[in-house]
Amino acid sequence: MFGIGMPELLLIFVVALLVLGPKKLPEAARSLGRGMAEFRRASADLRNSLTEPIEEIRGAAAEIEREVTSVTDTSPVQGADATTGAASEQAKAPEAAPTDAATPRKDG
Repeated sequence: MFGIGMPELLLIFVVALLVLGPKKLPEAARSLGRGMAEFRRASADLRNSLTEPIEEIRGAAAEIEREVTSVTDTSPVQGADATTGAASEQAKAPEAAPTDAATPRKDG
């Protein structure tokens, strides 16, 4: 708590007692206590107002991550490249090479 030990607190109490007097000291302590409680309440409200949107964003990010994971974890179509979705070279039908009989000869 602010690095104040027992000797420092006693010194503050004695100075406050001398300055305020015994009649006003309890009233001042109550006011100080109420002020600190209000400060704590306000800081907790501020903390909550900042953390609630962050938690909503984290939840949305986690949901998006789950959706992306579920889409990427599905097995690819047989014969399709997993990264592009294009047919793989092995699944393609081999192209017919021209044969000598199919090409006309030029006699010359």
